[in-house]
Amino acid sequence: MDTATFTDTGRGCFGVNIADFLHRPLFPELYMRICVKKLAALNPPHCQLRFVFYHAEAQTKFLLQPIEPDTCVSLIKQCRTFRSLQSVHTSMLKSHLQLNLYFSTNLIAQYASLGSMSHAYTLFSTFQSNDVFLWNVMIQGFVDNGLYYPSMLLYSQMRELGIQPDNFTFPFVLKACGCVKDVKFGVIVHGNVMEFGYVSDVYVGNSLISMYGKCERLDTSRLVFDKMPKKNIVSWSSMIGAYAQNGHYEEGVSLFSQMLGEGIRPNRAVILNVMACVNRGNEADDICRVVIDNGLDFDRSVQNAALVMYARCGRIDIARRFFDGILEKDLVSWASMIEAYAQADLPLEALKLFKQMILQRILLDSVTLLSVVCACSNLASFQHARCVHGIITRRFYKNQIALETSLIDLYVKCGSLVYARKYFDKMQERNIVSWSTLISGYGIHGNGREALYLFDQMKASIKPDHVAFLSVLSACSRGGLIVEGWECFNSMSRDFQVTPRSEHYACMVDLLGRAGRLNEARDFIERMPTRPDAGVWGALLGACRIHGNVELAEVAAKYLFELDANNPGRYVLLSNIYSSSGKRNDSDRVRALMKRRGVRKIAGHTIIEIENKVYTFVAGDQSNPQTNLIYTELEKMINRIREVGYVPDLNFVLHDVEEEMKEKMLNVHSEKLAIVFGLLNTRPDSIIRIKKNLRVCGDCHTATKFISKVTEREIIVRDAHRFHHFKEGACSCGDYW
Repeated sequence: MDTATFTDTGRGCFGVNIADFLHRPLFPELYMRICVKKLAALNPPHCQLRFVFYHAEAQTKFLLQPIEPDTCVSLIKQCRTFRSLQSVHTSMLKSHLQLNLYFSTNLIAQYASLGSMSHAYTLFSTFQSNDVFLWNVMIQGFVDNGLYYPSMLLYSQMRELGIQPDNFTFPFVLKACGCVKDVKFGVIVHGNVMEFGYVSDVYVGNSLISMYGKCERLDTSRLVFDKMPKKNIVSWSSMIGAYAQNGHYEEGVSLFSQMLGEGIRPNRAVILNVMACVNRGNEADDICRVVIDNGLDFDRSVQNAALVMYARCGRIDIARRFFDGILEKDLVSWASMIEAYAQADLPLEALKLFKQMILQRILLDSVTLLSVVCACSNLASFQHARCVHGIITRRFYKNQIALETSLIDLYVKCGSLVYARKYFDKMQERNIVSWSTLISGYGIHGNGREALYLFDQMKASIKPDHVAFLSVLSACSRGGLIVEGWECFNSMSRDFQVTPRSEHYACMVDLLGRAGRLNEARDFIERMPTRPDAGVWGALLGACRIHGNVELAEVAAKYLFELDANNPGRYVLLSNIYSSSGKRNDSDRVRALMKRRGVRKIAGHTIIEIENKVYTFVAGDQSNPQTNLIYTELEKMINRIREVGYVPDLNFVLHDVEEEMKEKMLNVHSEKLAIVFGLLNTRPDSIIRIKKNLRVCGDCHTATKFISKVTEREIIVRDAHRFHHFKEGACSCGDYW
């Protein structure tokens, strides 16, 4: 990589090197002010600014004949490598053509297109020209190469020199502002747009729409759109894209309908943006009809977007049909379908497709692997996790923080904190997400103390954000660390200027509620500066289940049935609280309310993986080929654990049946069936790992402790909320769950 230093002749080093341009600064606004001030301090401001370069390829090996002016530009544009362009540049020096502004501007543009911005800027800085086209080429070069802050610095210098920007300058600078989300600088540029009379320029207007959209100023973006005297298809596309980026999907679809109503024919860009706004199957069908009517149905980008759109609408079957219908699938096609399966909680289908992808020798990228890691996480398959980890290692995906962090999360969700910690310790670079992931991992595995220790380590090098605080507060909640939890919560705004969000308040309610401080939790909710959401009231309802507080449960459920009316877990939890308290009529009333509202209970199931094959069990399951053997062994196991103190907890049978029938129903819960199947089909020294899609049953939790004792086996259970590590008759949660 080129290295360069700003040098101010006779004044010493300017103090900014090329690394400042290649990495986004921690405090971009302060960085901008300092650098603009330094640039403005140069006198004269432009002619004495130069670059000192150190480049291994500076001395060309071949001396070419001088270039004729008639062929100069065509030769420059034919160069596709840095070395060939450098040779042309050398020949231009022999002909003194580099002194010609037109030829050098083309040379600068070509250097920029090849990614050598240091050479482009060296050549640019040799001219003392006020030619706006030259400045535009240089600014565009920085933007096209992702060096957004240098482009903004150059624009500031341009204004200091009194060079008037034109309608080609503004789109590049506004794009830079949007990409770094610097709305303050964007507003300044918008002021310059009005000052120099380019408000009515459609291209500048489109850039303003996009910039404000990326900076989350959607109202301003729409205001610019509405005031445009003339709109083109890019204007509509930019505004719909802004709605999609900011989660205003209905407005995006509505604007698309308005555009069609005005007789404007959509292009590919508009279709791609509106597809990102669609969340309903009927809307997706309407968009597809528009696609066909406009002859875009064989466009691969549109087909890929349609696949994602239908997956988002819950129509994974149609998404797969689109995937199968793409004649020449690209990497995006495969990655999108794998991600669609992962998001739809169909991890086995995602992994099956991934295997096909490997067999077809399609080059993998980090985006695809992230989707595969997500699928493995959903499956909680330790064997698949090791396999994917091996692929990532062999494909040399090193020093990619997002991918490395996802592997940590994968091992956490597969129940192996040991592997997660080993991988974390080997990372050469960590960011806030890496730390938060492992902190959260310790929390869901019931190791709150270690989570706090890791959080303290992180604070020594990285300022915690709202995600990091959420991770450590959740760890405190699961570990019953009340004092430590309060300290973390209070330090958010006091020490780190992080304003607590609703999810942080929900963690504190959960912390207090689990500890039995229900009245204190209720008072805490009433003192919240914002209206409590479903997460807060859900935490209180869960605490009421633990401690059997029917009165407070009814208060929480009242709000939940308004805020989260379609969540079946809320109804089931209140119904169970009533049943456990002997209020059968009230329990039936809640179940009837569910039925009237069309809310269906999620069926519970447990999965276990043995020899790379996944087996699923439901309560009373009879589908497994070893069913008879499983039930025979289960009966023996129940008798064994009874002998060492196990007593069935009939409160977890919510049906109004005889006691004997309740016990039989408890015995055939999916957790117990999966564990017995694991005992029958694994080595005596191996760990049994199962995953329950809902919260583990209380009686199964007790029974599993006894099973781990009598069989001397370690059993790891992952449920919808946390991990339970059973060993020698005890659980890692300490029965605090």
